[in-house]
Amino acid sequence: MYRAGHYPEYKKKLMWAAVPLALAACTSQSTMKSYQEIQLTKDPSGHCINSTEVFSPDDKWIVYDSRSVDSGIGAAGEVAMVNTGTGEIRTLYKTENQTEFGPGLGAVTFSPAGDRVLFIHGIRNANEENPYAMTRRTGVAVDINNPMKPIFLDARSMNPPFVKGALRGGTHAHTWSSDGWISYTYNDYLIEQTAKKGSAAQDLRTIGIMVPGRSVSVPDDGSLENNDGEMFSVIVAEVKDNPKPGSDEVDKAFDECWIGANGYVKSDGTRQKHAIAYQGNVRDEAGNTKTEIFVVDIPDDLLDKIDDLEISPDPGVRLPVPKALVSRRITRLERGVSNKPRHWLRSSSDGEKIGFLAADEKGVIQFHVVSPNGGDVRKVTNNEFSVKGPFNFSRDGKRVAYIGDNSVFVTDVETGRTERISQKYPGDSAPTGAVVWSYDGKTLAFNRHIKGEDGENYLQIFLLKEH
Repeated sequence: MYRAGHYPEYKKKLMWAAVPLALAACTSQSTMKSYQEIQLTKDPSGHCINSTEVFSPDDKWIVYDSRSVDSGIGAAGEVAMVNTGTGEIRTLYKTENQTEFGPGLGAVTFSPAGDRVLFIHGIRNANEENPYAMTRRTGVAVDINNPMKPIFLDARSMNPPFVKGALRGGTHAHTWSSDGWISYTYNDYLIEQTAKKGSAAQDLRTIGIMVPGRSVSVPDDGSLENNDGEMFSVIVAEVKDNPKPGSDEVDKAFDECWIGANGYVKSDGTRQKHAIAYQGNVRDEAGNTKTEIFVVDIPDDLLDKIDDLEISPDPGVRLPVPKALVSRRITRLERGVSNKPRHWLRSSSDGEKIGFLAADEKGVIQFHVVSPNGGDVRKVTNNEFSVKGPFNFSRDGKRVAYIGDNSVFVTDVETGRTERISQKYPGDSAPTGAVVWSYDGKTLAFNRHIKGEDGENYLQIFLLKEH
């Protein structure tokens, strides 16, 4: 549907802010490519794109939520998509009874396999006493040809005996594999609540996946706390309250990625189709926290290997990790992976490289890569400025895009050659968040704050198109 009061005029005049760009490279006087900048959205609303997977498979649409600030999921109540050619906006889903306390929507991703989008949805009974929170959210999908009808993907089971394949807390930052599996970060509501009463176990963030092929049914107690799920949920990374110094134990697993469009080739030459790389907080020999990278290989027949999965009826005991899933550490970095800026690991589509951010000897945050098999870490960028947010590989894996120095940059992954492909913006209107590639590699999408006629700042979506 067209946005009332905006798109009729918009269709009369496609008044995009189109600025041809042929900017000097950081390392060369000639540019790799030239780009045209287009302001795609202009209406007085938030248009927050996720850190990855925002383009439809045919590149005709970009999905977003209605936030204008990153921390505003609880108060955001709409998911929509905008046409990359015409600027048409279609609302896909709205929450019922939305208030500043929830339910809340955010972090929308487009399935690479079809016409479905997935987003965070706060628990439906959210109110001032029980607002949207890390432990009170779930993954909900909508088919774009059947909008406004939510499809709950991860089941939620809050009463013992707990249902196998269901969760007890909040999923976040959902990411699709190329064949429709989903990864997420997870925080457990029941562990959080029992910890407040003196339980030894604390709510530690971890990683999970949703596997298609087995739906999960949960008894309805009328509270809106429980829900069925179309997919089977499993925790894949073990976390411990007090990791041993110098060990590979972690007390936080987070900000993961699927490895490769079709997995990766292991050291023995075999192909591992499904695998997750994630960041894990370990303790060094002196007991200091440091972030390293871990990989967990996931059997294709995982659903056949979880029949012996035992879930304790005790709400103070964490959900178990299947025995078939064993994590291995692939980095041992002197300074560790950088947690500022926050970023998600990303993999090249061939599965050969996992990208991450880490500080160099001068404290500048640079882009690095490492093989999922471990081995040497390679610093790719050598910028004088820090990378300021999440990054993404192009589909062919040859380039990486990110924000820095109030601009959008692209770096050649093999040579390290870096290009500033946007203008340098004033600080209050600088790009923010992630830069996301289209499937054909010819367009990049990003967010900037723009002041509306009402004086408020709104996140708007901008494109950089090759020409």
